[in-house]
Amino acid sequence: MKDNFSAQSDKYAKYRPTYPSEFFDYLNSLVPTKQNAWDCGTGNGQVAIRLAETFDKVFATDISQPQINNALRADNITYTVQPAEKTDFENQFFDLIVIAQAIHWFDFEQFYSEVRRTAREHALICVVGYGRIEISDLIDQIIADFYENVIGMYWDKERKYIDENYATIPFPFEEIQTPNFANKLPWTLDHLIGYLNTWSAVKHFIKQNGYNPIDELQDEIGKYWNKEEIKEVTFPLLLRVGNIKR
Repeated sequence: MKDNFSAQSDKYAKYRPTYPSEFFDYLNSLVPTKQNAWDCGTGNGQVAIRLAETFDKVFATDISQPQINNALRADNITYTVQPAEKTDFENQFFDLIVIAQAIHWFDFEQFYSEVRRTAREHALICVVGYGRIEISDLIDQIIADFYENVIGMYWDKERKYIDENYATIPFPFEEIQTPNFANKLPWTLDHLIGYLNTWSAVKHFIKQNGYNPIDELQDEIGKYWNKEEIKEVTFPLLLRVGNIKR
């Protein structure tokens, strides 16, 4: 698994979008036993903190110590630095395993083997993420041009799974058909720019070229969005849910 997010873990915690309450309500409705949950690739702990509201214990893992240092805390969350593909958890331990905006970085075969080992019979696996941000037709076009033509060559190859809405990831589980969810958030232009600066392709671009391409993008978007204005931004959720059977 690649670690593209340790260097700016504080910005990741501040600027990355959260997930809507409706999604967690739906997830809770699918899991009758709420003893142990695993938030794999926890990042800033935003999913772990919500799972902690309804599960007795939440175990959250990431390969990035800086991410975990900045993660949200609760008494019933245990954070550890571990790779997704090989953990020290007991066999048949989890009622729910959630992977939020992270599975495209994993070795699928090894991770799914670990899922089957650590999951209880008929536990649930939930792969969730979010698609391209939507603001307005005009701003969306500006961001799309930046995404494809300015930083397009700097995306890791795994990014394709996000662009394909997680529809093409291997998913060898008994799949459950899910509703469509979208996350709508009130953002300032500064928040948008903070979020765009967390993109891994932007970091790769800066490393290779010595300057930040977001500066020019901000000037372009700023023509249509003043700094005091709050706009509603939308992230469509990418979601795969399955029953884990041996």
